[in-house]
Amino acid sequence: MVGTMHAWQAVERGHEVVQIEREAEARGASLRNFGQIWVSGRAGGEELDTALRARELWERIGERVPGLGFRAIGSLTPVRNAREHAVAEAAVARPDAAARGYQLLTAAEARGINPALRGAFASALWCERDAAVEPRTAQLHLREALRASGRYTFLPGREVREVTGPGAVRDDHGDVHRGDVVVLATGAWLSGLVRELVPDLPVRRVRLQMMQTEPLGEALTTSVADADSFRYYPAYRSEALDALNAEQAQAPVAAAHKMQLLMVQRRDGGLTIGDTHEYEHPFAFDTLEEPYDHLTGVVESFLGRPLPKIRHRWAGVYAQCTDTTRVVHRQQVRDGVWLVTGPGGRGMTCSPAMAETTANELGW
Repeated sequence: MVGTMHAWQAVERGHEVVQIEREAEARGASLRNFGQIWVSGRAGGEELDTALRARELWERIGERVPGLGFRAIGSLTPVRNAREHAVAEAAVARPDAAARGYQLLTAAEARGINPALRGAFASALWCERDAAVEPRTAQLHLREALRASGRYTFLPGREVREVTGPGAVRDDHGDVHRGDVVVLATGAWLSGLVRELVPDLPVRRVRLQMMQTEPLGEALTTSVADADSFRYYPAYRSEALDALNAEQAQAPVAAAHKMQLLMVQRRDGGLTIGDTHEYEHPFAFDTLEEPYDHLTGVVESFLGRPLPKIRHRWAGVYAQCTDTTRVVHRQQVRDGVWLVTGPGGRGMTCSPAMAETTANELGW
């Protein structure tokens, strides 16, 4: 998605674009995610500014490309006890709370927004600015719109192997592609050419597990998170969070797999649910059932009903800057050649604004 949004920015500014993709279709983290435009947990400052700008751009693009399935649905994070409630209160007291659309709601008010949450919880943090798109089809619809410009070419099944000169690369078919600028948006592919260009790249790979259900049979009108997300996202850092961490341990499975609940409903009615975080290499090649069982229990406790049958389980890998305060790693690696990678879990959310920043900085 980072690469496709760079293509979008360039075409919008009147340029001709050739987009080269290693796979026949994109198959990495850009598809294996929630499709959430996630403003709520972002760190204040540059990261939040980037997410808010991206949210604005997603909505604009969604008006032009209805197939993205852009939905301004917001998110709810139900909390169960006084410690979790205190973290939500601290979030609402942030100076940037209004920009995020934070409100602290009673359980009844939360159910008024999302009636599917029939389970037991005490209150909920509402973030009005969160949104969603359809991750498995978004790039297909974006490319259709790009092709309609007459200035866009998509070349799948090709891998860039060599930088041959300023603004020029050779692919594994032996073809050389030349332009005013080359953007290498390589996702979690950090070996091969990337390692040759930047041997000490400050980016790591992160693996996660997710799942998707059969249709729920009713509308889940918002995204949903749980209080474990407070431990993961920087916006929730506070004395209240320190107290929560000291006094209320995560469930052992959640702690072992660095878990939080995030959940969003797809347009077909199914629920995308996750996730875990694995940082140590080599990554496992299989998925583990214990995290799925834990997530199922958390979701069912919020819904107050059994979860529909699980239809898909998968693992994904994304690239994250080792300095996690950085929104993305953007580096000129040769004359006319830029590497843009390492957005971490922000990739889907922030890609339109990341691409806009690249375009502005390069004077497109």
